[in-house]
Amino acid sequence: MANFKVYGTVLGLFWQTAIAAELEYRLNFLIASVSSLVNLIGSLFGLFLFYRTGYQFAGWDWQAALLVLGLFTILQGVAATLFIPNLNRIVRYVEQGTLDFVLLKPISSQFWLSLRQLSPWGLPDIAFGVGLILYASRLKNLSLGNLGFGAILLAFGTVILYSLWFMLGATSIWFVKIYNVTEVLKGFLEAGRYPVVAYPAIYRVFFTFVIPIAFLTTIPAEAMLGRLNPLWLLADLGLAIALLWISHRFWQFALKFYTSASS
Repeated sequence: MANFKVYGTVLGLFWQTAIAAELEYRLNFLIASVSSLVNLIGSLFGLFLFYRTGYQFAGWDWQAALLVLGLFTILQGVAATLFIPNLNRIVRYVEQGTLDFVLLKPISSQFWLSLRQLSPWGLPDIAFGVGLILYASRLKNLSLGNLGFGAILLAFGTVILYSLWFMLGATSIWFVKIYNVTEVLKGFLEAGRYPVVAYPAIYRVFFTFVIPIAFLTTIPAEAMLGRLNPLWLLADLGLAIALLWISHRFWQFALKFYTSASS
């Protein structure tokens, strides 16, 4: 319990200083908000092109598809708020040798690397995503219980995305200049804009069992709609726990190959 308290205090200090530094550029928040709104309008227009003639993805009407888009928008915001400011810097730490200073600190290096920075510029995406979900849920008359259930699965999906992103960042210990590797994952994440049934069968298998995009948006949306098979709930929880544990073990393994800048 004492360790949790210490880490909680450290996290509070991390984010307090990070926000103070970011708010020196308040105009950026307005720019980020406008950019998020434009991106959302573009996503809605792209989705509208599918539905404008009466066509719909199998089992997914317009309102249900909006839930998926809302979940995707929230994940985009989480990535901009936490993952990009932190995990994309792992490559820089390794290349410049400043990872040494992280490893010498008396706290978990994975904790430090994952949560040191906080960028408020992703908050508009989160807000717009939540708003879109509330709008769609009102049209579908969804219960608060189902929305809460979907939010829990969204949290599992966030852990899954974090774990994959962190492991890709950790490979920089072997391949130092891999700045674009996380862009590949972000590219796959774009598939989460739409329900997984929107893709051909071979892609559905790929986005479920190879790169688990379905667990990020489609399955939480199924939970909100009240039609999720309990087996998928167990699979989602198991995958989140397994990948989080694997990411930790992978980081410990990678560090065995790290050559200190001072050695």
